[in-house]
Amino acid sequence: MQTLATIGYEGSVLPNFIETLIGAGVKRVIDIREVPLSRKRGFSKRALSDALSRVGIRYAHLRALGDPKVGREAARRGDRDVFLSIYCNHLAGPNPQAELDRAEEYALDALSCLMCFERDHLDCHRNLVADALVQRRNFRVWHLAVPVAA
Repeated sequence: MQTLATIGYEGSVLPNFIETLIGAGVKRVIDIREVPLSRKRGFSKRALSDALSRVGIRYAHLRALGDPKVGREAARRGDRDVFLSIYCNHLAGPNPQAELDRAEEYALDALSCLMCFERDHLDCHRNLVADALVQRRNFRVWHLAVPVAA
């Protein structure tokens, strides 16, 4: 059975994030943020891709798997039911389904890790993406935790 990892970078710093990925043997990070920008140093798309490349980890951004703005707003308000409804409807669309196909291919090729911001996978749409991939291929899911920055 293939393993699929997930990770969030909330509360971490880039060196700890990368060390966690290396320690887990991750070969590809699949960034599933709709907007791959971050105020946190090193976590915007270009900087992150470059940093991962330097340690031999591939990077892919699958934008259509990102949580739409209205879903993110519902999650921030703590309205979990609305968030789940919005994201599940979004995920059923043709573009997200095509990118689920790509994520599945990546995960079958090498140990891949779904990445988003939230530290706890239960508070993040990456958990829903992982569940969708489990339904397709029965992946074993491994939720990685990055040490909190001091």
